[in-house]
Formats: sequence, C-alpha cells, structure tokens
Amino acid sequence: MSGNARVPVGRTAHARTAGLYRRHEALSTGISDDEIRRRCLGGSWRRVHRGAYAESAMMAGLDAVARHRLRVAALIPAMADEAVVSHQSAAVLLGAPMAPALLDRVHVTRNRRHGGRIKANVKVHCAPVDCVVELDGLLVTSPARTVVDLARTAAFEPAVVVADALGRQFGITAGELDAELELARRRRGIDAARRVVDFLDPRSGGVDQSRVRAALPRLGLPPAEAGGVVHTEDGQALGTVDLYLGQTGVVLIVDPPPGTRRDPVPTETVLRRHRFQPVRTTWRELSAGVSTARLRTALIASREQPPRGFIRPAPLPEHVSLPRRSL
Repeated sequence: MSGNARVPVGRTAHARTAGLYRRHEALSTGISDDEIRRRCLGGSWRRVHRGAYAESAMMAGLDAVARHRLRVAALIPAMADEAVVSHQSAAVLLGAPMAPALLDRVHVTRNRRHGGRIKANVKVHCAPVDCVVELDGLLVTSPARTVVDLARTAAFEPAVVVADALGRQFGITAGELDAELELARRRRGIDAARRVVDFLDPRSGGVDQSRVRAALPRLGLPPAEAGGVVHTEDGQALGTVDLYLGQTGVVLIVDPPPGTRRDPVPTETVLRRHRFQPVRTTWRELSAGVSTARLRTALIASREQPPRGFIRPAPLPEHVSLPRRSL
C-alpha cells in the first residue's frame, strides 16, 4: 500500500453515484423544487436523505447492501468534512458481505475523542483515526481498522464473516491488525475484537464457510481451518476442500445456498479412498445440530483409522492494494 502524504481531508470530492439525484444537481438541469416534490408525492422518486433522491423503481430492485451503499453516498456529502465512513458502512463499501440486520444506520467516525451521537439514520463514533483509504470519493477506514471496529461492536459470527472476507480480499497483515488492536486497547469491546482477529481465516471461501467455522466451537467441536489442499501419502494433490479439522483427516464440504456457484472439491469417494472423513453440511444444518453427530462420528473414525495423506493450506489469492492517506 502506498500514499502516506498528509492531505487535507476536506479536499476529497464526492463522486456521482448512479441512480442518486442530489437537489443542487437536479436544479442545475432545470428540475425545480416543485417538480421534485411532485415526483416524491407521485411515487416516482423516493427521498434517500435530505436533498438526495432516487427513482422508486430502481430502489425496489436493490438488496439491503446496495440500499445501504446508496444511503452512504447520499448522507456523507451533507456531513462535516472530517467524517470517515466506518464500521458496518465501511465493510459494505469495501465489498464485504453484511447481514441486513446490521445495516439500520450509516456509521461514520470523526477523528476526535468526544461528541459521538446516534440519530435515526446515522451513528457518529468519535475516536482517533490515523489514516484512511479513499473509495469513490469517500474517506473510509482501512480494512484492518474496519475489522477491529466491527469486531468490537457486532456479534462474533457476522464479525468473522467480514474479517474473513476483508482478510482475503486485501491481504490484511497480522502487523496491521495488531496496530489497530493497540490503538483500540482502551475501547469497549476490545476483548471481542481480539477474539475475532485471532479467529479470522483469509482462506475462507465465502459467507457460509465463515459461518460454519464460527459455529463449530460453539457446538463443542474442534476449530476448522479453511482452504486446505488434500494430498495423498506420496504427495499427489487431490484438490482443495472447504474446511478441515487440522490433520485429523476430517474435512467439511459446505454446500452453498441454491443457485450459488462454488469451486469444485474432491468427491467424497476419492477422499474416503485415502481414509479422509468427509462430512457434507450447510450452515443451517450445522446450526440446527443436524450435522453435529456426523462430525463427532467422523472424528472417532479418524482416530481409529488415520488418513493416508495430509492437508496443507491453499495459497492465498492475489490481494487488492488500496492507497492510504493520513489524517
């Protein structure tokens, strides 16, 4: 990552967001305030935030994450220049999957120690911010800072989902996370943040794999690692499995939701031929306890007949670098 020069925060220009109409832009094209009111009353436009509107038909086709992204774009230009998109909102802008229940408000952080507040549509946090990244003209907390902020304030499972995704996409280093934990050491939720940071696995291939990993310890089962390449005794690679319980030989094949594409995995027949113990499951099955007995049985079988092979972590994908700027 690059870009450590100190740049005045207020110089950032907010990019035009597709589907969003700001009042001053509408007026400049000849649309009057009366026409804006008529469109809102008639239902063709919806007010996203004061002075920002979107077409109702377009809004109806957006999922919760896309609507939140639009709300961020509408709200931030109306705030003071030092507002930095953070927490859940930063995770959304950085492309991490996010539970809709966590997107009730836009979250921003101001680089000061006091003055936080909560309104119906925005939560303002106040805390020191050393540096930020810039996305589409908006200042956003870095991926490492976003992981720690969210891990302090959200439940363990959704925080792990975000941490895994951001770790995979941006190659967050242990040093970056340690630095953010140190900055937040006296803030509420720091113990929860450390737990998430210790648990995150950038090899996790998606939301359901992260959810399954997070659920296993809660069910009294050993923790799982993600993205392991299964090898035979003579070193031949059989393929990559979703999750594996260390070197026990127990591997988990996590079926994605219907209609979701996934990378191919070795067949259960091939795995069993080499005494690996595959267990096919979904996050919902595991949460309901359906797969727990099968996993315990597989662990017993693996102790009685150790695998004829071994598992090594898969290589990480090339990560995205983001330019940073100091505040």
